[in-house]
This record gives sequence, structure tokens and C-alpha cells, in this order.
Amino acid sequence: MEKELNNYLPFFKKWTFGQKAADQVTTKMGSWTFIITFIIFLIMWISLNVYGWVQEWDPYPFILLNLVLSCLAAMQAPIILMSQNRQSQKDRLRAEYDYQVNRKAEREIEDLKKQLDRIEKKLDKK
Repeated sequence: MEKELNNYLPFFKKWTFGQKAADQVTTKMGSWTFIITFIIFLIMWISLNVYGWVQEWDPYPFILLNLVLSCLAAMQAPIILMSQNRQSQKDRLRAEYDYQVNRKAEREIEDLKKQLDRIEKKLDKK
């Protein structure tokens, strides 16, 4: 998407490393791969603690697991918000580009209409 905008929008600004990173992290965390991997991680964490295959480092009610999940949520929320802000910036740029294209098309159509009117007048004279 960014390359597309780069090609068509001369006023397109370059995104910072943080903005690009926010997009990438959001893309990864919003994928089914991440969700399934995280579900497997949670099941393994709980299983290892419930069955005691490893010494119970986080006995029920899994306070440490709750801390990990809270930290993950606390980090995900601002990253997702940053990515949404970036998406709205891209949408504004896209809308501006569409507006410019539409204005140009409108001018061209008006020119064509004027030419057709001139042709029609010449044909009516004959």
C-alpha cells in the first residue's frame, strides 16, 4: 500500500521507523497464526502448572499468567491505536489523491463537452 501511495502521491511523506513498526506489529498480532500460537502457549502454561510436570512456578489461579496477559494487553492497545492512526493518515492521503483525480477528470470532461458543442455547431451550419 505504501509503495502504491509513493508512486502516485507526490506529497506523500515518508513514515518513521516507529510508524512502520506499529503497522507490522499490528499485522502480526492480528493474524490467526498469532492467535493460535498464543492459545497453544496458554494451554501449555496452564497444563504444565496444573499437572505439575514442571514444578509449579505459577499455581492456580495463575497470578503470573494474569500478569503476562495484562502486560501483553497493555502493550498491544497503544500499538493498535498507533496503527489505526496511521491507517487514517493513509486514508486521508488516498482521499486527497482521489479528489485530485476526480477534479482532473471533471476538467477533461468539461473540455470534451465544449469540443463536442463546437463540433455540433459546425455540423448544424452545414
